[in-house]
Amino acid sequence: MNNKQTKSFKPSGRLNSIFLWPVGLGILLVLLDILLCLVSSVAASIVAVFIVIYAFVCAMMICYFRPRIIKEIVEFSSNYSQVQRQLLYELSIPYCLLDNKGNILWMNASMQASINRKNDLNKNISTIIPELSANVFRNFEDFKEIRVAFNDRDYRVEMKRISADIITQGVNILAKDYNSSLVAMYMFDETDINQYIQKIRDERFVVGLVYIDNYEDALESVDDVRRSLFVGLVDKRVNKYFSAGAAIIRKLEKDKYLVVFRYKFLEKLLADKFSLVEDIKSVKVGNEKTLTLSIAIGTGAADYARNYDIAKAAMDLALGRGGDQAVIKDGEKIYYYGGKSQQMEKNTRVKVRVKAHALRQILEANDNVLIMGHNLPDIDSFGSALGIYIIAKKFGKEAHIVFGEISSSVRPFMNRFIDKEEYPDDMFIKKEEAENYLTASTVVIVVDVNRPQRTECPQLLDKCKTIIVFDHHRRSSDTITGAVLSYVDPYASSACEMVTEMIQYVDDGIKLKAFEADALYAGISIDTDGFNSKSGPRTFEAAAFLRRHGADVTRVRKMLRNDMNEYKAIASAVSKSEVYKSAFAITVFDGEGLESPTIGGAKAANQLLDISGIKASFVITQYEDKLYISARSIDEVNVQLVMEKLGGGGHMSIAGAQLTNCTIQQAVNTIKLTLDNMLAEGEI
Repeated sequence: MNNKQTKSFKPSGRLNSIFLWPVGLGILLVLLDILLCLVSSVAASIVAVFIVIYAFVCAMMICYFRPRIIKEIVEFSSNYSQVQRQLLYELSIPYCLLDNKGNILWMNASMQASINRKNDLNKNISTIIPELSANVFRNFEDFKEIRVAFNDRDYRVEMKRISADIITQGVNILAKDYNSSLVAMYMFDETDINQYIQKIRDERFVVGLVYIDNYEDALESVDDVRRSLFVGLVDKRVNKYFSAGAAIIRKLEKDKYLVVFRYKFLEKLLADKFSLVEDIKSVKVGNEKTLTLSIAIGTGAADYARNYDIAKAAMDLALGRGGDQAVIKDGEKIYYYGGKSQQMEKNTRVKVRVKAHALRQILEANDNVLIMGHNLPDIDSFGSALGIYIIAKKFGKEAHIVFGEISSSVRPFMNRFIDKEEYPDDMFIKKEEAENYLTASTVVIVVDVNRPQRTECPQLLDKCKTIIVFDHHRRSSDTITGAVLSYVDPYASSACEMVTEMIQYVDDGIKLKAFEADALYAGISIDTDGFNSKSGPRTFEAAAFLRRHGADVTRVRKMLRNDMNEYKAIASAVSKSEVYKSAFAITVFDGEGLESPTIGGAKAANQLLDISGIKASFVITQYEDKLYISARSIDEVNVQLVMEKLGGGGHMSIAGAQLTNCTIQQAVNTIKLTLDNMLAEGEI
């Protein structure tokens, strides 16, 4: 740096004070000397001599040493700046400077090595790393982080927007229009970290449970000579399937297995879609009934014991959905595989007796009972609620049935209980009044639904401590939690069937009136489509019990008949139906002017199944700013899986969903797209 440049440099701030403080001190000495003149002229003369010497030294320092000190400072600053530039260039972290459009202005050696380029100035970064497109630079203000894969390495890219004036001041870079800002980009190599994270993830232990759904039933149909062979084949299939992942397999009971393996093997099972669920059905050694099993996987917890608890919860969910499927519970996430076969009814009364005894104990310990079903109740919801009401009254409890909107199919049955001397006026209460009936000893009993948001009055579930659930729909991930008694039996045909069984075992002295039996019988008849679907021995035994108590088939049929307008709307919907993929009937039900459009949509869905070649039907009904989808099938398609994709649920053969903020055409397209995806994935 020449002398001209040095002289042009003017120190300021603290640096300038270094040269100014001696002058100030000299002024103080002069003032002191003036004061000394008043005391002693001799002392003042001596101090004056020293002041002259001091002034000479200060003048020498300012005139001679000041330029040299400034020169040293400037040289140090220049050298320091060069060191900074060199350090930035040799920084081990890849760094580059970009303009607003992503064009490269400058990059250090590490960046050049990372992208295998040296002099690619003026090129856009997106030509080298495609993930860093122009949209990336337009969609952030001060800071943005993005992860990219480049040259088989994983990078975390940090971009910071900075002022172009600060960067370009005194720096010789390409002159461009930077729109007043530039982008500083850093690339952090996280390949090794990601590999270690993946390794830790792969090495996590996963707990699995395998239950044979119908072991006893299948074993009973095998000859005594072949039973050991049958058991051996089942054990072999289970052990062979999981041994591929170096799993630990232990037989807990004759039909239950515990499996422990690494998470890495779980990813293979997910890709395989748990083929064991279908493979076990091929075990045939003379057994008449096809064998099915349920698999539950628990993972995502911090310890092994917690994973085991999660696996048990997943197994409860699998069995509650009818078995013959795999349920994976990874923390809060739940995945379902399988569940495509018809559920086989378990004709055992032990479970019913246990649940009936538990119900009796809970009722005896409380005084008030509130009963509710799902919103827009059907006759199954009404009949089962009535059955619980009868049980509660038998034990002398105050009971009320919570109702909202009453559908046309329910109204004829409800009218038979209104304004009757033997039934109190508050037998049915509106959902808006339900909270007024809550006390410390209230029991809330939910029937025909196990999802809290589908109940008639969800607020009751939050405000009551004692909750009981009776339902026949397969469980989903958002079931009612905290129930002291939960009896969810997907093998039952209807909630009315379950409650009828409870009536038989909760107390021997319960006698039904004829029109009470009619309501329960109607619920079974509707949900089984006239005993044509999901009708097993338990169904007919329950129906026989109701017939013995006065249920009249002819009377029920008359009360369930459609009016002319509803019948015409159903016929119109059937005539306008579209057959998709030669197997799925999709149509729209126009319920305008009808009292209960959703009921008509469900009936239209049932009608479509009578057409040859139709495996499943989907009827869309618009009602109160929502689209209600009724899905029905006979045995080939699990419509519950389809409806779960749309946020709904139900049975394998009877399911539904609700869509909001959606047009009818969009709903039709959504159903078609869902069917296409599930067919491609082999889910249906």
